[in-house]
Amino acid sequence: MPGELGRLLELHRKEQDRECLLVGQEWQDTGFIFTSPVGAPLVPSTDYDAWKQLLADAKVRDGRLHDARHTAATVLLILGVPERVVMQIMGWSSTAMATRYQHVTGGILADVAQRVGGLIWEVAKTADEGGPEGSKGAR
Repeated sequence: MPGELGRLLELHRKEQDRECLLVGQEWQDTGFIFTSPVGAPLVPSTDYDAWKQLLADAKVRDGRLHDARHTAATVLLILGVPERVVMQIMGWSSTAMATRYQHVTGGILADVAQRVGGLIWEVAKTADEGGPEGSKGAR
């Protein structure tokens, strides 16, 4: 878990502890990380409304909360995280899920093109200049 996320979760826990003290006996100790102000599980429509408000506040396109899983999986792909690690993070038991959730972006394709181009033309340039690769017939 990223350190900053851990710090945010710790702040959230402290806020939840304050809420527990405020409501006293009304507090429901459900063990959930995200709860109502009295510790009860969140109502799905509340979560939905909060998600929609977050998107609006961030001025990003509207989307389903589930779309965030696709975004997370794609970010892991962009970062070059090995598939086995992605499977563990995302809770997948099959590599087929990567095909469903990870989306190849234009940036990924541009990066691959640049890397391949650099490999081909740097090797060719070194060979033309008589460098070590040139003596090995690297063309």
